[in-house]
Amino acid sequence: MSQQFHYQNDTRVISSSLLDNPSLVFCARFGKFQRKDTQCQAFVKRVIMSRLFKIMMISIVSLNAFFVVLWTDYNTKYNLFRLFEVSELVFVSIYSSEFCMKLYVDPINYWKDGYNLLDVIIIITIFIPYGLRRFKGKHYPYLNIADGMQSLRILKLITYSRGIRTLITAVGQTAYIVASVLILLFLLMYIFAILGFCLFGVPDKGDPNNWGNLAVAFFTLFSLATVDGWTDLQEQLDSRNLPLSRTFTITFILLASFVFLSMFVGVMIIHTEDSIKKFERELMLERHVTLMEEKQVIVRRQQEEVSKLMQMQKNADYKSFSELVENFKKTLRHTDPMVLDDFGTSLPFIDVYLSTLDNQDTTVYKLQELYYEIVHVLSLMLEDLPQKKQSQSSEKADEK
Repeated sequence: MSQQFHYQNDTRVISSSLLDNPSLVFCARFGKFQRKDTQCQAFVKRVIMSRLFKIMMISIVSLNAFFVVLWTDYNTKYNLFRLFEVSELVFVSIYSSEFCMKLYVDPINYWKDGYNLLDVIIIITIFIPYGLRRFKGKHYPYLNIADGMQSLRILKLITYSRGIRTLITAVGQTAYIVASVLILLFLLMYIFAILGFCLFGVPDKGDPNNWGNLAVAFFTLFSLATVDGWTDLQEQLDSRNLPLSRTFTITFILLASFVFLSMFVGVMIIHTEDSIKKFERELMLERHVTLMEEKQVIVRRQQEEVSKLMQMQKNADYKSFSELVENFKKTLRHTDPMVLDDFGTSLPFIDVYLSTLDNQDTTVYKLQELYYEIVHVLSLMLEDLPQKKQSQSSEKADEK
């Protein structure tokens, strides 16, 4: 009985974990699957990640956006109707091919990228008008909305622009703080909307057009917050001789426009600067990684050349070491960069070395001055020597 009881508990726990984490189990099973088309996958991945492919896609999306602009003019649309139909088929085919290529390279991780999901949504919106015309007819009332959503195609440029993605990331990071600021602004507008309705919303002596109900009061306060036409609103209040109207307007504009909106802009600027700095650090890291890869390639090639040279030394007889070096020099090229692993190539060492040279120059200058003083003293001493000899000789003569 005890064995059966434990077996049932284990079975229940395993089944619940499978139900709770189906995606993990699927990924674990799929991860064991090995593709047999690795060469083709690597080739398609190189094509997608190449700079030429990105430039082509940016050009195609920009050209599609230009055609959408021409499509909005009725005369141009009527005269170039066939051209628009053919270009639409070409653009849709290119977008679909891009989607299939990216999905072929990595069918699992493709769905984890938000920008790839944006591309999928754009492709779905592209096919919506065709489906509506197919099943609902050309006179479907909501077909114009589907045609207007085709302007979302230009958002495909976000996928190929790291700068735009950085700004979007900054906006996403400020979502919580911006939501808090907007909630505070809404609470402020709610308080002033109730207050304005009670002060200026009286039908007889008040201004019911701008303060007659809560919805209209909110719209009026929004105009005051953006400082758009607030003087006209204040003139309407002054014409009715409403008390405290100017105090009400000035107080709300100071709080809403100069405090909350400035706070909103400041939060956006701070997070944008942080995202830009992070983006610059990522670029520097990528450049460093690329430089290190090139460095490893050069070092590997130099090691191979040295190993070949050593092998040649073993297999061939050279008269002297200089002959070996001369043959090695012939294999070098002027365009070959020198890879130095010494600490002397680092910028901090160069800075310290230059400052040391400056100090050394100062020391040499002071030593020169000291040497000049020593020479001057010695010259004075030499000038005094004849006088001393004469005085000594005169003293000896007197003594005799």
